[in-house]
Amino acid sequence: MLFTDTHTHLYSEKFDEDRNEVIQRALANNVKRFFVPAIDSSYTSKMYELEAQHPESMFLMAGLHPTSVKGNYKKELKHVAEQLNKRNFIAIGEIGIDLYWDKTHLKEQKEAFQTQIRWAKERKLPIAIHCRDAFDEIFEVLELEKGAELFGIFHCFTGNYEQALKAMSYNMKLGIGGVVTFKNGKIDQFLNQIPLTNIVLETDAPYLTPTPHRGKRNESSYIPLIAQKLAEVYGVDLETIAKVTTQNSIDLFGV
Repeated sequence: MLFTDTHTHLYSEKFDEDRNEVIQRALANNVKRFFVPAIDSSYTSKMYELEAQHPESMFLMAGLHPTSVKGNYKKELKHVAEQLNKRNFIAIGEIGIDLYWDKTHLKEQKEAFQTQIRWAKERKLPIAIHCRDAFDEIFEVLELEKGAELFGIFHCFTGNYEQALKAMSYNMKLGIGGVVTFKNGKIDQFLNQIPLTNIVLETDAPYLTPTPHRGKRNESSYIPLIAQKLAEVYGVDLETIAKVTTQNSIDLFGV
């Protein structure tokens, strides 16, 4: 079996003490492909270090996370543009809108989101969308940019069935992580109505740790726990979940 973690922040300071051990545990659990989203310029060098140490398994994205869209967001966007012009990336992400922590920069978040979507379309790259308390705002921007060139992942999807259909209408696969194992996660109640070909696995490590490890640091080795829950939801075996979701990631990212 081969699993893919389509969204993991392995460069996070939360892994500074045991990063190699974390990666080895994931590999031992057949998680062998890691897609690594950006946050802002303060993490760029750490992302490059991670890639240099594991060039066969780490695939980097470029982007400005919505919670990092502050007063200096234009400088941060310039940094993203410089990186995109300097080297190749697998996707642009994670990008989007987050109204959970702070609503004061909504206008700037929308601008940054749309700008980065356009960069992705120009480069024929997928996007990884971060959405928190902002489905309407996200869909508003996607509606403006919809088309064959727009595609990617709705990372950490936590919406309802109708929102899932709406996301997929913009050529987005649903990134399913630890939330599917939560008793109050709710997405497990309708996911079996979504074709498995629209699903990819993710951890969002070190965040959103699946049951039974909630409250602890998340890591990519927990992908099989998420996959097992999906196997139960879809009524298929674990190997089918691994095979289909990894193929979905190959189709999406091209590697």
